[in-house]
Amino acid sequence: MTKLYVGNLPYSYTDSSLRDLFSTYGNIVSATVVTDRNSGRSKGFGFVELEDDSSAQMAMTELNGKDIDGRKITVNVARPMEPRPQR
Repeated sequence: MTKLYVGNLPYSYTDSSLRDLFSTYGNIVSATVVTDRNSGRSKGFGFVELEDDSSAQMAMTELNGKDIDGRKITVNVARPMEPRPQR
């Protein structure tokens, strides 16, 4: 299972539209657009988890740099979240 980071998404994108974008590449475990906690508005990035590593690689190759609604999206393997200091 591979988790992909998808950046520079149009702000109109939702979890279901992100799922639709990646659905042709294989079985999707999860697709989540990250939203602002206070406003509920998209932050312009999200994560997609694909069941098969080769499907994830193909999606990354074909979608990275693709123009969607006037924005070139970034698709790469998600890195683990780094610990941040308390505010």
